[in-house]
Amino acid sequence: MKAIALTHYPDWEDPAGLFETDLPMPVPRERDVLVAVQAVSVNPVDNRARAPKEAVEAAPRVLGWDAAGIVVAAGAGVTRFRPGDRVYYAGEYTRAGSYAEYQLVHEDLVGSMPMVSFAAAAAMPLTVLTAWEAIFDRLRVPRAGAGERKKSMLIVGAGGGVGSIATQIAARVAGLTVIGTASNERSRQWCLEMGASAVVDHGKPLVPQVRVALGRDEVDYILLAASADLYFGDAAELVAPQGAICTLVEAKRPIDFGLLWDKSVTLTWEMVFTRALFRTEDMHRQGQILSEVAGLIDAGVLETTETEVLRPICPAQVLAALNRLRKGSVCGKIVLEQFDNQEQRGREAEASVSTGAGGEKHE
Repeated sequence: MKAIALTHYPDWEDPAGLFETDLPMPVPRERDVLVAVQAVSVNPVDNRARAPKEAVEAAPRVLGWDAAGIVVAAGAGVTRFRPGDRVYYAGEYTRAGSYAEYQLVHEDLVGSMPMVSFAAAAAMPLTVLTAWEAIFDRLRVPRAGAGERKKSMLIVGAGGGVGSIATQIAARVAGLTVIGTASNERSRQWCLEMGASAVVDHGKPLVPQVRVALGRDEVDYILLAASADLYFGDAAELVAPQGAICTLVEAKRPIDFGLLWDKSVTLTWEMVFTRALFRTEDMHRQGQILSEVAGLIDAGVLETTETEVLRPICPAQVLAALNRLRKGSVCGKIVLEQFDNQEQRGREAEASVSTGAGGEKHE
């Protein structure tokens, strides 16, 4: 199968950093599904994984943690999916990624795809899981209708991939008043379209802007989808007593956690691969979350955050998209689709549901 991989970690824009290669067709293990990848999207984790360093891989390493495609085979223990099913997923950080024609994914991490295009679906999985887990599992925000007062959330970095869907989930599913931050007019308008009640400029002093936008001094929940150390002081000042802060980005400098002490604030982190990495008992929740969100998309409650589609899926396109993402110039999500012979493979994969082709079970 065709794949985009790396063996070295050169400078960010070095075209030798990613190359096209042929790899053996993966064979499903007990709980794996084999997916014919139809579309992928780029994420900051890709850049984290390919950061320049001296290491050399013994075998080609395939990155990519967002995909939508068609199941073509399943392991003997798989119960939720069968060949022909349309699925979307983020996968696992420690396994071969989605920049390949075919990918193996544990069925617990896979969701049934919403009734949208493959490109629109591929924009969602990693950001959906990150945002949903951050809001409901880490910050413990109740679903809409619970509580007496409408509570508020500040999302720093609301125009990015995670921020876009987090704004929708917080406003439309949790029923919160959302204040987003953005750095330009295009991002500001995007945040408002996603459901933010107001948008402030995170390039200017944040505290006074948020207080004016909110009409009060304190925010119940804060989601830091941008630099944790840069905005932690503002978050500590703005968060309400007994409120909660969740950060998605590791700090690069020391942080004074004592700023939260007198308010008894909850501080938590969200890392989307935790459940898969540690094989937690609730790992299956990721597949459930994706399937639930698919239903919300189909019902018109949530919308996909795809803002640009690039073709074909090739090293140059992936590298260009990742470097744009790294420079902070992306609003929503960039998606790539169409390997060579993509349409033919898609037709063959979907035909398997009626013909039985590709449905054999593998150990």
